[in-house]
Amino acid sequence: MKKILLYCTALLLALSSCRKEDEPTETYKEPESLEVQNSYDDQAIQKFLTAHYLDTQGNIKAFSETDAADDNYTKLSDMGPVTLPSGVVYIVRPGAQPDPGTAIGSSDIIRLMSRSISYVGISTDGNVTFASPFSFKSTIDGAGVPEVDPSYYYVKQSVLDAATADVAKQRSYYEIEGFREALQHFRAFDLTDDSGYNLQGVIIVPSRAAFARDPHYNHSGYSMRNRSVVFNFQVYKTTPRP
Repeated sequence: MKKILLYCTALLLALSSCRKEDEPTETYKEPESLEVQNSYDDQAIQKFLTAHYLDTQGNIKAFSETDAADDNYTKLSDMGPVTLPSGVVYIVRPGAQPDPGTAIGSSDIIRLMSRSISYVGISTDGNVTFASPFSFKSTIDGAGVPEVDPSYYYVKQSVLDAATADVAKQRSYYEIEGFREALQHFRAFDLTDDSGYNLQGVIIVPSRAAFARDPHYNHSGYSMRNRSVVFNFQVYKTTPRP
């Protein structure tokens, strides 16, 4: 009986060891300092720019490693990306801008057609990249009409006034400052909501210019802590707020 018990114990230990070896290793551990996360974000953005292009409708696409059909497209990194002091990168897509268009004010009511994805900048064995993609907002894949007056661009004063928690009375709880900053470098079209889209640009907001590690409004159904956002968009219309 003792031998049987010893054999069973050895078998259980062996199985436990195998399970530990087979378990996936953690790919992301939050850096202790924001400076390290910021560095990951900046490196991941540069890698993203070299690995993606815009298709004929302005949609962001990843270059294929096996299909040569996309070899003639221009990398985002070669499309004149502009980096702002905040670390935000924006690209104005050539031939896809309104003429003359309407300037976008800091408190305007915008109508935004977009497909926007959030990522976490991580380092795995020294390889820094964007990982864990989740949809932030996508009107293109959803209703197919522009989002009207998104609070991550400008939150209504009435929302702030109605908030009960002190943190929810702050604009930074709702607004993505880096997106606001970059979008005002574009001009808006004057299109009806049922118009077909032709995306005009890209804005990549590193986590420090989004919500970093601060409390924030639940825009997307998951935490935006340490998350950068890639906006692929077209501003259908902008109007001054009354």
